[in-house]
Amino acid sequence: GHTRAFDQMVSWLAVHTAKSAVSQLMRISWRTVGALVARVWADTGAAVDRLEGLRRIGIDEISYKKGHRYLTVVVDHDTGWLVWASPGKSAATLNAFFDLLGDERAAKITHVSADGADWITTVIRRRCPNAVRCADAFHVVAWATDAVDRVRRQAWNEATGRGAGRRGVAVGTARQLKNTRWALWKNPENLTDAQQAKLAWIAKTHPRLHRAWALKEGLRLVFTLAKTSPTAAVEALDRWIGWARRSRIDIFIDLQRRVTRHRDQIIAAITHGLSNGRIESVNAKIRLITRMAFGFHSSEALIAMAMLSLGGHRPELPRP
Repeated sequence: GHTRAFDQMVSWLAVHTAKSAVSQLMRISWRTVGALVARVWADTGAAVDRLEGLRRIGIDEISYKKGHRYLTVVVDHDTGWLVWASPGKSAATLNAFFDLLGDERAAKITHVSADGADWITTVIRRRCPNAVRCADAFHVVAWATDAVDRVRRQAWNEATGRGAGRRGVAVGTARQLKNTRWALWKNPENLTDAQQAKLAWIAKTHPRLHRAWALKEGLRLVFTLAKTSPTAAVEALDRWIGWARRSRIDIFIDLQRRVTRHRDQIIAAITHGLSNGRIESVNAKIRLITRMAFGFHSSEALIAMAMLSLGGHRPELPRP
């Protein structure tokens, strides 16, 4: 019941403003806005081959709705455009992308960046045999940040008497430990004076926890060095693996095994200077689209909005 020009007008407005505002301005329902956007993207997507010429891609997943609802997204590193998205977070979901891409074009992919998820690695090895697999630096450092937080929780449990075979200490000490999360998480150059004091207190009273923080910073330093000297970064990575192995902190011993398992992918990321930075930027914009729309009734509407906004083919205003 709508003209093509009306569809284009609604889609243009939806890309540039909140979905609820479009609904009120154009006197149509919330569901109708999503349906029109999906229809316009179906026409636009059918008119262009957005997968042509792909050489370096990034793969990631993003939570878009409560209840563990995920989208798997693929971004072109060279253009920064979102080229594909689909509901789900599994090997079957990613295989659907490569089915659409085709074996001939998949063989031309030279680099793939992603986190360390095994399901992504399995699909890439089978469908992109010529591609260099690069582990995303942000996710690798996030592994270490999570490990520090687990060591912090262990220390807090011991301080409160919840650790196996340990007696609780003063309540004030436990409270101080509980409030150290940001001092341990943040980069040293971003710490406030109070957080720096908290870190100094940890160094004096909890050397094991401070050693865990130092290990986290040591892994972050690897990727800082990669920006200026890839060779030095690789050497620092190998030294870090040895340091973590001898740390006598079980959580970091397990982490170094994980890092060792992904060592080739991490070195590839350091050597080729590839990360999921572009993909994280696209994910942030998808979250913004979701907030502007105050939620979507279907993943199809969200994907259509994301593709029109971030896929390099924005709708144009209809000519009078």
